[in-house]
Amino acid sequence: MLKKSPYQVVHSRHVTEKARMLEQLQFNASNPCVKKCDSPKYVFVVDKRASKQEIASAVQQIYAEKNISVVKVNTIHVSGKQRRVRGRLGFSAGFKKAIVTLAPGDVIDEKTP
Repeated sequence: MLKKSPYQVVHSRHVTEKARMLEQLQFNASNPCVKKCDSPKYVFVVDKRASKQEIASAVQQIYAEKNISVVKVNTIHVSGKQRRVRGRLGFSAGFKKAIVTLAPGDVIDEKTP
């Protein structure tokens, strides 16, 4: 079995409005429903064949200098959308994304609101 590089497992961060909202849940103390969310969540685009254990170890290796620990990994397969280019039908590429929950107090970004 070949050992994969962590950058082969985790391709990039997936930054959308919903992903940024998940990252900021730990700072929303005014809302009583999300006050108990003290663990930050980050969204990554990962390899389609990667398992949850591989994703967790890859994220810990990539951010080893920040000394983070992954608590939980949830994965989602996003299917490609139908697109029309010059009158022809086609599909955009699908991908797999992982929502990684870190231990309370751990952060990847230094910026806080």
